[in-house]
Amino acid sequence: MDASTLTESSVSHVGARHEMRRRRIRALERRGKITGVDTLLITGGSRGIGRATALLAAQRGWPVAINYHTDAAAAAATAAAVGQRGARVMTVRGDVSVEADVISMFDHARRELGPLGGVVINAGIVAPSMHLADMSADRLRTMFQVNVFGAYLCAREAARTLSRGRGGNGGSVVIVSSMAARLGSPGEYVDYAGSKAALDTLVIGLAKELGPQGVRVNGVRPGLIETGIHAVSGDPDRARRLGAAAPLGRAGLPEEVAEAIVWLLSDAASYVTGSMLDVSGGR
Repeated sequence: MDASTLTESSVSHVGARHEMRRRRIRALERRGKITGVDTLLITGGSRGIGRATALLAAQRGWPVAINYHTDAAAAAATAAAVGQRGARVMTVRGDVSVEADVISMFDHARRELGPLGGVVINAGIVAPSMHLADMSADRLRTMFQVNVFGAYLCAREAARTLSRGRGGNGGSVVIVSSMAARLGSPGEYVDYAGSKAALDTLVIGLAKELGPQGVRVNGVRPGLIETGIHAVSGDPDRARRLGAAAPLGRAGLPEEVAEAIVWLLSDAASYVTGSMLDVSGGR
């Protein structure tokens, strides 16, 4: 058999595998269900973008584990809404910046709902708007402890849990960054912007590490989205006010970010990894 025959055979084999995948996706689309996730764990899943993602995942029939830190009532309300959509659901309390809590939440999710196939690293904090010169060391320490160290701990556990070489089934990780990582948020919260920029780099590096392990890693950068996070910064109307200047002329909704996250988790994005998807209305 000459080299040209080997090449043609290889191309034919690859083409057959691609066609099988295309047929599978089309069949799922006809049934109204693009899948690819077993159990989904969402950190910070009780409110805002995390809640919207949990509800959309439930519509796909995915079991959902909702992590929360302090607001048990909000987590219970989200879990009830997920359950009403027919999906299996659980809540799990945990501080993402505490290693023991992160390990425990992954263990609880697997034990209660089965093998993990998807992880959304969404939990994060923001603080009142001010210039960097006026920020205390405690504020900076807390910001990076939660948004960077916490996200890396969750990403580490996702890598340990999903990687095929460590006994996992592969899967997908989506890390929620922010357009602040690109814009810098001067005069508001450059500390938050910097913490989110670290996550953009995490997406790139971790995707290259985990691709051979059957795990895709992507990120989304939400822009001005109407969630409660703006109230924490001291400007509850910020998204609506500034969103009017975006090319699309408005702020976004948590549900619109959730659509991007769920697409990245699903088999519909089966050849997408190491990518950042901006959900910002063109801002």
